Amino acid sequence: MITLFSAATLLGSCDQPLREPGFVSEQITKNATIIIDGQPDQIFPLFGAFEEKKWAEGWQPVLLYPDTETIHEGTTFVTPGHGHGEKKFTWIVTRYDNQQYIIQYLVYTENRHWIITVTCSPHHESQTAASITYAYIGHNALGNEINEAMLKKMYAHDLHDWEDAIHYYLAK
Repeated sequence: MITLFSAATLLGSCDQPLREPGFVSEQITKNATIIIDGQPDQIFPLFGAFEEKKWAEGWQPVLLYPDTETIHEGTTFVTPGHGHGEKKFTWIVTRYDNQQYIIQYLVYTENRHWIITVTCSPHHESQTAASITYAYIGHNALGNEINEAMLKKMYAHDLHDWEDAIHYYLAK
């Protein structure tokens, strides 16, 4: 038996408007490139959600899909939010190209979403240049405010803190 549902049935009635009156969504973007000792074949996997646990203190993604910790387009996991009333972040791998060393994540909450793109390339003889771009988009005024604060915090050191953490991990 096939049952048809309307969007209203699936979503329930909504007392709140879907968009704040007068709200203008903002996109803010920032990029930094870090240099890591090692070849892209060795370094690129460290930007996958589950390999990142090796070098990013406190990083504990909880896998939703698939049922094994593998990275491919569609891999979905959640992490705790970082304040501002956001209890969790949902992450989806939207692009994964192991040959071109590109991974892209879509991360979202009720207030905002952002796209993280990491591209690795050879740098000199034994290093990798990792270009990391965050593009934040607000869903409401609070989302725009959070995005501005988070972008400043994320890039306070132009991601050299990531570079240091990865070098520390690789040296162990």
